[in-house]
Amino acid sequence: METHINIRNATKNDLKQILDIYNEGIEDKIATLEENLKDLNYMQNWFEINHNQRYAVIVAEDDHEVVGWASLNRYSNRCAYDGVAELSIYIKRSFRGRGIGSFLLREIEHIAMKNQFNKMILFTFPFNELGQGLYRKRGYREVGIFKNQGKLDDHFVDVMIMEKLFAK
Repeated sequence: METHINIRNATKNDLKQILDIYNEGIEDKIATLEENLKDLNYMQNWFEINHNQRYAVIVAEDDHEVVGWASLNRYSNRCAYDGVAELSIYIKRSFRGRGIGSFLLREIEHIAMKNQFNKMILFTFPFNELGQGLYRKRGYREVGIFKNQGKLDDHFVDVMIMEKLFAK
């Protein structure tokens, strides 16, 4: 069965599906140090307070179902870092490995350049090879690894930082 993916800006109506996908990422322990599942109130605050035109949130739809999302997040409140966006991408568990991340990443990069970001960064676990493969294909490079950066299930874990510079 052929999949047709539509990428568009997220709306408040998408927040329940975005939340469900994020909570899958928390449960699977491959994409975030978060351990506690989030609720709709959390996601509404995240969307309304932290995201505007510049810090976009986009979704990937398959037959009107949100199957993935990506966001540009503020890296720092210091004005010196206004050109840097932190990236988040989450794919619905049953749709991982189907190329949806590539569609989202390509579009969110386009939005980042249009919104005058000169660089995107992301944090990933060194063992998340599927994610790293996606980022490397799009020109991201490993900057380094933070040793014992956080705890997951009461064990210290390392976190890798990756970046992509946009040509100016």
